[in-house]
Parts: sequence; C-alpha cells; structure tokens
Amino acid sequence: MVVFIMRRLLQLIPVLLGVIFVVFLIMYMVPGDPAVLLAGESASPKQVEQLRQNLGLDKPLFSQYITYVKDVLQGDLGTSYRSNRPVLDEILVRLPTTIELAVASIFVTIVLGLLAGIISATKQFSITDISIMVVALLGVSLPNFWLGLMLILYFSVQIQIFPVSGWGTFMHVILPAITLGTAGAGIVARMTRSSMLEVINQDYIRTAKAKGVKHQVVTYKHALKNALIPVVTVVGLQFGALLGGTVLTETVFAINGVGRLMIDAIRMRDFPVVQGSILVVSVIFVLVNLVVDISYRFLNKRIDLN
Repeated sequence: MVVFIMRRLLQLIPVLLGVIFVVFLIMYMVPGDPAVLLAGESASPKQVEQLRQNLGLDKPLFSQYITYVKDVLQGDLGTSYRSNRPVLDEILVRLPTTIELAVASIFVTIVLGLLAGIISATKQFSITDISIMVVALLGVSLPNFWLGLMLILYFSVQIQIFPVSGWGTFMHVILPAITLGTAGAGIVARMTRSSMLEVINQDYIRTAKAKGVKHQVVTYKHALKNALIPVVTVVGLQFGALLGGTVLTETVFAINGVGRLMIDAIRMRDFPVVQGSILVVSVIFVLVNLVVDISYRFLNKRIDLN
C-alpha cells in the first residue's frame, strides 16, 4: 500500500508540469495584454513597457515557464497582477468555500445517484425504471448555469424559500449543491443500474435468494458492495468535474470561491492567479483519484494495489 501511494505521488509531478505548461500556452494565446489592462488607457507606451518588464512579461515564454516551475517547487505560486498579493493567499481564502460546495454537491450526487440506480436495477424494465433513466438522462443533459438560473427564478424569486446568492448558511448551500450535483447524480444512477444488473445476475446472488435471504440483505449487503467499484471510479471523476464546474455555479450564485476567482482573473489577464488556481484544483483532483484507488482495496480484498 505504501509503495503504491509513493508511486502515485511521484506520478503527480509530470502531470502537474504538463498542466502548468498547457495553461501557460492557453493563457498566452488569449488576446489582450495584462500590462495594458493594469496600466490603464491613459498610460503611455513607455509606462506599459516598463510595467511589462516589472512583471517579467518581456521574457520568452519558455523562460517564464522555467522560472514559474522553480518558484512552485519552493511553494511560491507568484503574485497577483491585480491585487499585488501572493497568489497562494488569494486561493486559500476562497478554497474552503469551493471545497464545501464540491462536498455538498458530491453528497447530492452520491445519495440521489445510488438510490435512483438501485431502485431502477431492482425494478428492471418497469415504468419506475424507465422514468428514473429518463430523469437521469435529463439531469445529465441540462446545463448547470441554466438549471441554476431556473432554481433561482422559482425557489428564490417566486416562492422565496432560498436566498438568491451568497454563502454562509445551510440555506445558501442547497440550490448550488443541487445545481452542481444533478448531472453527476444522473451519471452515477446510470452506472449504478448497469453495475447492479451485472451483479444481480451472478450465481451467488441467485444462491442467496434461493436460501431465503431477505431481499434487502441481498440487495444492499451482497449485490451493492460488489457493484460499487465502477461506481466509486465514476464518483471520483465526478468530484474532479465538480471542482471544475464550480466556475459557472459560483458565478451564477455569486459565491466567492476559487471558480469565481478564476473567472475574474481571466477577465483581467491575471496569469499567476489563473495558473495557481488550476494547479491547486489539479492537485486536489489527483489526490481524490488516489483516495478512490485506495478505496478499491476496502471494497474488494482481492485487489492488490502493489
């Protein structure tokens, strides 16, 4: 187990180097000069050039990349062009909010997805099964930003149950979590149904039923546990998708998280903040996948991670 964890952590290094390089290329392909935006419209060309030199933007792209990688290895994600504060401080202030939203959303994804998938599998080809799968497909298809706006329009504006925007109380969490978790719930429901149907048709399940074991015990103790491995994989991937999905959801609900920080940084061409935010999210995503891989061992003792 320890060898496996160390090997996966070492694999994290080339992944993050690749992420940083790709983000560098994308950001520098985007039209607009950060120095011009920061200097203002009234700045002279000489002032803009001086600011560009101060920011290090006059150096070749590869040179900037090498310098940034060296700083990251020392724990320095750079300084924000806009606020002149350390990027890591900017991210750490907002990261707890984003993680709270992602955790609440993954809870919605797991609970709704598992329940819908189990019910659908145990009632195969029935009206209930078909209805659940149609709703799951609808949930996957709806854009997050549109669903968020519709939830705000009905639950916040018309019947005024939940707050329109902001963060801080349990009531603030519900609509964004549903918005972000709905698509994942649809995917988990479909995967759970497929995996459960495959397990339910196994010989040991039929044997348990023939022995008179209760239906609930067969479903939740025997079938579900063995059907969870592919579902856990999907949940891990969905958590990473949720971290990325917070960009739109936080914007719609005016939540001051890392996603909204990235949107504001992109508008201002604040390269260090964009790069640092993506780097932090990438690290979290890889670590979540590591936890998912380790969980396989607990679900099935026959799996050898070494």
